[in-house]
Amino acid sequence: MAVFGARYFFTTEMGTDFLNRYSGHMPLPDNAPVGIPAWMNWQHFFNMFFIVLIIRSGLQIRYERKPAAYFTPKKSSAKISLTLWFHLVLDLLWVINGAIFIVLLFVTGHWMRIVPTSWEVFPHALSAGLQYLTLDWPTENGWANYNALQLLTYFLTVFVAAPLAIVSGFRMSHFWSKKWTKASKFYPAPVARKIHYPVMIYLVIFIIVHVVLVLATGALRNLNHMYAAQGDVDPTVYANNWTGFFIFLGSLVVLAAAWIAARPMLLAPVARLFGKVTAR
Repeated sequence: MAVFGARYFFTTEMGTDFLNRYSGHMPLPDNAPVGIPAWMNWQHFFNMFFIVLIIRSGLQIRYERKPAAYFTPKKSSAKISLTLWFHLVLDLLWVINGAIFIVLLFVTGHWMRIVPTSWEVFPHALSAGLQYLTLDWPTENGWANYNALQLLTYFLTVFVAAPLAIVSGFRMSHFWSKKWTKASKFYPAPVARKIHYPVMIYLVIFIIVHVVLVLATGALRNLNHMYAAQGDVDPTVYANNWTGFFIFLGSLVVLAAAWIAARPMLLAPVARLFGKVTAR
């Protein structure tokens, strides 16, 4: 019914006028960069690699009843499960990768592609959303300009969801000192838990929708943008180039191998370099 409702809306005079006024694409500032550089390809891969393993290990922690092993740091007596240690290591690497991404984003000017610069982004995002809902999806070319709905979603993910995941995760970790009594009263752990899990759900939904749309709105062209730094303002260019697909396929092999390798038997030797691993 939603699909038919959206289709009907665009057949009305109001819907036609709305679409003519708000196409779904916000014009970028004149000095906005065009294209996706190679450093962003690498950032995208590492972000995917870390976040998938973070979600995996996070769910393991949530439902783990009897940890297979425990980890104790060299300079501390605080004992945590090996799964939690792995989760925290991944968190740290993800944060470092994110910090590098933010710095490069602002140094190169690419922030203009995912940060709203006008309030008109909201009606444009509504227009793009309705166009998706009709299943007659708008022509996309992320190489030149994301549509307004993509822009808002990327902004929400990078500048809202990711920081919330970090601050809530930090509050629940053993890095949060028990000596910070005033801060603990102001920001209690139960509040952090109520933030952390919903943010994880949001990221899972984002990943699923993101992957579906990447593959459904011009898979080869989109994968060339995201993995091979190849593209053009003309969306037909690189539309039949398979370079990005094969790089993407290789990244999936690496991710699958890491997923399989993330077991106590293989994690324990690495963890012993930083502390003590015991069965209890």
